Amino acid sequence: MKIWYQCKAKYGKENEEGIVKQTSELHLVDAVSYTDAESRIYGAMERTVSGEFQIMTISKTNIGEVINFEDADYWYKCKVQYSTVDGDSEKEVKITTYILTSAESVKDAYEKVEQSLDNMLVPFEISSIAKTNIVEVFPEMDDEIPSNLTPVAETQDEELEEDEEELVD
Repeated sequence: MKIWYQCKAKYGKENEEGIVKQTSELHLVDAVSYTDAESRIYGAMERTVSGEFQIMTISKTNIGEVINFEDADYWYKCKVQYSTVDGDSEKEVKITTYILTSAESVKDAYEKVEQSLDNMLVPFEISSIAKTNIVEVFPEMDDEIPSNLTPVAETQDEELEEDEEELVD
């Protein structure tokens, strides 16, 4: 399961008149821990901001999924609820999840979330949609594996090759 961290960055941004003014922006980072989130947001800000910047806060969010559409400029947080039956007590339980989606309007956000949940087998309800101040989302990329770590798939392949060699000998 992904853990999303909200990071507030403060830096000098040049406006239309050429005056540098301090601004604070919210960014969302996919990370496994606060330390990883801090490392990832510093790396992302170094790539996107020229000059000095400060990371003011890093906090864990309750966002379960992010749906990104390249054609949209704003981020909307959608509260989605669905019911399921508890296996032990056999009572109906309401489950709430939050989805962040990029969209141009509340209506567009509703349609995009509804479209992405189309294949869900249980009925669901989108109970609220709110526009956020999030400027950019940085999801975890597969190619961001540190040089000192080896992907699990590669180690499993090596073990299989060693086992095959032992069988041949």
